[in-house]
Amino acid sequence: MSRIDLNVQAPDFTLNDFNGKSVSLSSYLNKKNVMLVFNRGFI
Repeated sequence: MSRIDLNVQAPDFTLNDFNGKSVSLSSYLNKKNVMLVFNRGFI
């Protein structure tokens, strides 16, 4: 998995939601309350 530096704008990406609709990170630009959580699991 590639690493992203701190304090750098996140790259835009697109994923499908639970209904199969495409949603991109850029669609949330200038909106409040977006939280991304990436869990790598517990070792």
